[in-house]
Amino acid sequence: MKLTDFNFDLPQELIAQKPSGIRGDDKLMLLGRNDGKVSHFKMEDLPSLIEEGTLMVFNNSKVRRSRCYGRREVEKQGQGGREQEFMFLNQMSADLKLWQTMVKGAKKVKRGNRYVFNDGSVGTIIDSQGELSGEFRLIKFDFPLDDSWFAVNGHIPLPPYIKREDDDTDSERYQTVYAKETGSSACPTAGLHFTQAMFEKLDAKKIERVFLTLHVGLGTFLPVRCENIEDHKMHEEVYSIGFDVAEKINAAKREGRPILAVGTTSVRTLESASDENGFVKGGSSSTHIFMYPGYKFRCVDQMFTNFHTPESTLLMLVSAFAGRENILSAYKQAIENRYRFFSYGDAMLIK
Repeated sequence: MKLTDFNFDLPQELIAQKPSGIRGDDKLMLLGRNDGKVSHFKMEDLPSLIEEGTLMVFNNSKVRRSRCYGRREVEKQGQGGREQEFMFLNQMSADLKLWQTMVKGAKKVKRGNRYVFNDGSVGTIIDSQGELSGEFRLIKFDFPLDDSWFAVNGHIPLPPYIKREDDDTDSERYQTVYAKETGSSACPTAGLHFTQAMFEKLDAKKIERVFLTLHVGLGTFLPVRCENIEDHKMHEEVYSIGFDVAEKINAAKREGRPILAVGTTSVRTLESASDENGFVKGGSSSTHIFMYPGYKFRCVDQMFTNFHTPESTLLMLVSAFAGRENILSAYKQAIENRYRFFSYGDAMLIK
C-alpha cells in the first residue's frame, strides 16, 4: 500500500492546541468496526456504550519531562555556545548515565561536544547512532539521570503540531490520571479522557480494567518516510505485562468477554504479547510490531483511541482494525462535525 493512501485534508484549526477546559469534557465518536456506521456522543456516554463484562486494558506509562535544552560548552573564556534541544528517549546503560537522544539540528552536534544543562550538569556526545546518525546521538553524563534531574532540566514533550511552549497546565493534563511507570517520551493520549469519576461509573457497570506498561518512543511517533508502507521499519519499544494481568486477560478470552484496548499502545502491547489464539504471555519484552491493513488481530476486540495524524503508523493501525475506507469516512464526518484532532483532541470508540 502507498503512503498517500492514508492522507486526508485536515483544517489547521481542528488540531487541538490545548486540552478541553475540564478533563473528560470531550466528544466521542462510535464507529462500527464492520459496517462503518458512525454515531456521535459525549465522553460521559462511554459507560452506556460498553457491555457489562468487558475487560478494558490501559497503558499506565508516565511521561518523562524528556525535552531538555543544553548550551554548548566552548573553550573561550566568558563565551557561551548556542542552545541545543535534546529529546531523551532511552537509557542505554544500567547505571542511567548513557542516553539515546533525538536531536534537533543534529548536523551541528558532533562527537566530543559538551553541553551544559539548567542545573549546571554536563553531558558529552560520545557517538552517533549508526544508521540513525542523521537524527540521533548518544550523550553521557558522569552521574545517573533520575526523575529529579528531569524535573529540573526537562520540559513536557508536547508534539510538534502543538505550536506553543509547554506550561503548568501541561504538567497535569499531558499525563493520564493513572500514570505510574515513568519512561514515555510522548503520552498515551487516549487515556487523557479518563477521570476517577469515569472509573467509578465503569465500576458500577461491572466493567473490569487492568493496566500494562508500554513506554512510548520512536516506534509510535517516528514518521513514515517510505512510499510503500510495507518498507517502513518500526523501532523497538519496551513493554511489561504483570502475570496477574495476563491471567485476567486470558480469563476474559476464555469466557468470550470482549477485550477493549484503550489506546494504540495498549493494542500494540497486547498483539505483541499474544499467541495465535489471542492468549497473552506476562512479563517484560520489547516490540517493533507494525500493523497496517491486512493484519489479523488476535487479542483485541474493541478499541478506544484518539484521531490520528495523516500518513502515520497510528492511522494505519486503526485502519487495519476497522478498514481504511471506514476510518477515512469516519474522519471526514469528524471534520464536518468539528471534532478536535490529535493528542488533546476528541475520542473514538471502535466496536
